[in-house]
Amino acid sequence: MIVASEEGKSVSSKEKQFLYDIVANGRNGIDVDKFDYIERDTRACGLGCNFQFQRLMETMRVIDNEICYRAKEYLTIHKLFSTRADLHRTVYTHPKVKAIELMVVDALIKANDYLQIDSLINEPAQYWMLDDTIVKTIETSTHQDLEESRNLIRRIRRRDIYQFCNEFAVPKENLEYFKNVTAQDIICSQNSDAQLNEEDVIVTNVKIDLTSGRNNPLERISFFQDYDSFEKSHIKDDRISHLLPACYQDLIVRVYTRDPKLVEAVSNAFENFQMKTYGEKTQVHATPEKKKRLKYKEK
Repeated sequence: MIVASEEGKSVSSKEKQFLYDIVANGRNGIDVDKFDYIERDTRACGLGCNFQFQRLMETMRVIDNEICYRAKEYLTIHKLFSTRADLHRTVYTHPKVKAIELMVVDALIKANDYLQIDSLINEPAQYWMLDDTIVKTIETSTHQDLEESRNLIRRIRRRDIYQFCNEFAVPKENLEYFKNVTAQDIICSQNSDAQLNEEDVIVTNVKIDLTSGRNNPLERISFFQDYDSFEKSHIKDDRISHLLPACYQDLIVRVYTRDPKLVEAVSNAFENFQMKTYGEKTQVHATPEKKKRLKYKEK
């Protein structure tokens, strides 16, 4: 079993704490797990990867039971965190990816009464066998109790996914006191002539950061100056570059609807919510209008 390291955790003088940092680094977030999935996913998705983890591994050193990095690699480490954030924005939390995820979740919830998925949580011998094949099990079943779940899976296959209505990034000055937006918040902002129900609306509150919330993760990393040095220290980012970001976190509120016919009503309610909360529409994109397919007459 792999145990993650923890920042500030006390260990015996004989224990090599830095070994816990190699795979799952709770001290500053730099570990081979992150190297692996960034390299894997950027290649699988056809994205460019500016981060070269081999160079970082060649220059690291253990000082006082902590893995430290050469000061000249500061920007290399920054690329590690920024590449991870880009993956979260463009791949892991992409609006269509999240729409499919929401549909899979709904399908599993509806199938739970029949499949008793939640009963396996306390049965490790059975729980570890749960994987993506459960989706195929639902899809190919003919049991009446799985009909709703089966229809959702088939909608995904047809790309008939939940409709993305719009999104907005929470203004920087509101990040500290932000509270997650709920479907009820949107429903309460609908026009008087609309008749939206809570089950019609799905809200996702997406947080993307550089692994340390609103803080700079590089401030938790220890550096050394050159190979003759055995002293570690922290580096302020303004000593490296004034082009580095001053804000390290994005909070994005996205709204979906399960019914394509309700896109306009949900979008209007979402805009009303923004006006009520921030006094302006903070969204950048206009709500997309569904294009009508042209009908060709036979000659």
